[in-house]
Amino acid sequence: MIRTVMMLAFWGITLPVAALVLLPWTLVTGDVRALYHTCMWGALTGIRLAGVRVETIGMEKIDPARTYIFMSNHASNIDPPLLLPLIPQRTSVMAKRELFRYPLLGTVMRMGALVPVNRGDREAGIAAVQVATKVVRQGISMTIFVEGKRSFDGKLLPFKKGPFYLAMESGAPVVPITIAGTHSIMPKRRFRIKPGWVRVIFHDPIEPANFESRECLMEKVRRVIDSGLPRELQQTAETKAGAESCG
Repeated sequence: MIRTVMMLAFWGITLPVAALVLLPWTLVTGDVRALYHTCMWGALTGIRLAGVRVETIGMEKIDPARTYIFMSNHASNIDPPLLLPLIPQRTSVMAKRELFRYPLLGTVMRMGALVPVNRGDREAGIAAVQVATKVVRQGISMTIFVEGKRSFDGKLLPFKKGPFYLAMESGAPVVPITIAGTHSIMPKRRFRIKPGWVRVIFHDPIEPANFESRECLMEKVRRVIDSGLPRELQQTAETKAGAESCG
């Protein structure tokens, strides 16, 4: 519990101070890079203060000059502040539409090319995919937790279809990411973080153009992410069945 409090205290002190200093600069110059990199540094530093150690695999597969759609599993609240700083270039994410209503925060989020989304509205979801496609075509990568919510047991939940519409529409290569270990460190509905190791695997990029349908692309991404989970959490039979249906 002490380490969790240390993490929250660090975020509660450092990030507001950084925002106070860098927010005016961002608003005046229109350049979000300093604020973005400071927030990423603060997020990962807080995670480390909580006793979480990260092993990354496959980073050499990512070309910093290319634009990707990173698709990851999601089992814990610490997944976003742990994963996003590891992405080797600036990345956008989808955020709750309500956050964009706050004057300063909303302005900075728009400047950072974050994508507003309303999960309960299908039409709004389609609009979010269209906005995300424009972001990717601007050369900004997207990072998406493709299950749409956290898993209770660490096994993969059904994937949302929107990210695969985005991939097929934009043509950007998809990088499947497996996060293994956060479920035991901070499972859903638990506040305290247990110190430990997390493995983050960046799998080989997948070209959407090589797939005849978004469903087959989804099955491929699911199979790859599943393969990086501990064996007891894998859904081998289900992923093999999906692969066979796509040939």
